[in-house]
Amino acid sequence: MPARRLHRPGTPGRVATLSVHTSPLDQPGAGDAGGMNVYIVEVSRRLAARGIAVDVFTRATSSDLPPVVEMSPGVTVRHVNAGPFEGLGKEELPGQLCAFTAAVLREEAQHEPGYYDVVHSHYWLSGQVGWLARDRWSVPLIHTAHTLAKVKNAALASGDRPEPRARVIGEEQVVAEADRLIANTEEEAQQLVRHYGADPSRTLVVPPGVDLDLFAPGDRRAARRAIGVPEDAVLLLFVGRIQPLKAPDVLLSAAARMLADEPSLRSRLRVHVVGAPSGSGLDAPRQLEELAASLGIADVVHFLPPQPPERLADSYRAADVTVVPSHNESFGLVALEAQACGTPVVAAAVGGLRTAVRDGVSGVLVDGHDPADYAAAIRSVLGRRELLAAGARRHAGQFSWERTADSLVAAYASAAEELARSFVRTGRERVLGPLRALPGAQVAW
Repeated sequence: MPARRLHRPGTPGRVATLSVHTSPLDQPGAGDAGGMNVYIVEVSRRLAARGIAVDVFTRATSSDLPPVVEMSPGVTVRHVNAGPFEGLGKEELPGQLCAFTAAVLREEAQHEPGYYDVVHSHYWLSGQVGWLARDRWSVPLIHTAHTLAKVKNAALASGDRPEPRARVIGEEQVVAEADRLIANTEEEAQQLVRHYGADPSRTLVVPPGVDLDLFAPGDRRAARRAIGVPEDAVLLLFVGRIQPLKAPDVLLSAAARMLADEPSLRSRLRVHVVGAPSGSGLDAPRQLEELAASLGIADVVHFLPPQPPERLADSYRAADVTVVPSHNESFGLVALEAQACGTPVVAAAVGGLRTAVRDGVSGVLVDGHDPADYAAAIRSVLGRRELLAAGARRHAGQFSWERTADSLVAAYASAAEELARSFVRTGRERVLGPLRALPGAQVAW
């Protein structure tokens, strides 16, 4: 079926999705792979189901990776050679953006002008590439930041490294250039306007979703058997990358407090930490295990590697409470996935978690990061788990990737219409600028 064009209101035919620093093929929960990876996978699949082809450009991190992978029907992952395959940290990637951009532009140049209708960049590194691609192709740039340096730096965990000034400047540039900024929550939209001077009329709130078919209530006893947990256990669950930002240490300290207050709980308490060291957590990869030992709870804490979605759903169903004590979250997909499985959440009252968790209905939000407060919140949830479990299912049911995809398609179309009008008003000045005179600088409208 030929791709439909965005020269009139409607649906794009093909989207260039940029994810420089992490691939949608990577397992979330380790390295740089997390909620953003899930977001790109789920949105791309939903766009493809609507007849919109998606090309995802990401940096190749191994010579064994094929140049092109069909992730699912209509979704193609393109591995771009930019810098050494291994041993290159995210903070070193700005030096490879020129190489990455060149590869993206060369791919488009192999096709007729107007091959891509929209550029959707994820994270500020991709936004820098998308900014140039937008200008070269004369199509709208849609940008999703996922995290913001100024917000992260204002809520740093003890001992964590602040985001560099270069990132702050890069984010400011992308915010100024993007045709639409996609915020996960109203709070994030306000942060973009307040801290980065974003244009409110181009800043849209599009909440992420959850796969309500995969993450759904099920047989709790069967789930516990599947992951090897006794039926009578009190299971506390942490899922995510192990780094100071995510604050898994708060859960361990809270568990130690619970045992100190109720020693008889030791025979039943289980704490599962699902994830792997990431970011500044790589500086001391065994720090969490050492903390468990120093707290005297090594016998109740179990460290598990990142899990595929089906296995992760079993962990959610098996848990009594999922704990998300992060210092900052743009949304918090783990909280939403857990609730969709009928598991209440205890989470930090920060960022998007205030939207992802409905305090007192689907879980409990905690101000600050005092382990004693988390221990009290966990006890509170355990005392009314069934009521909160029902609330968790209802709350999560309000979010779906289908709704997210519908809102993004509408954003693509509105940005395209606005860009087309600007061509008429300015004679392409705003978009093409100095590229007007370059051979092949055509407008696909």
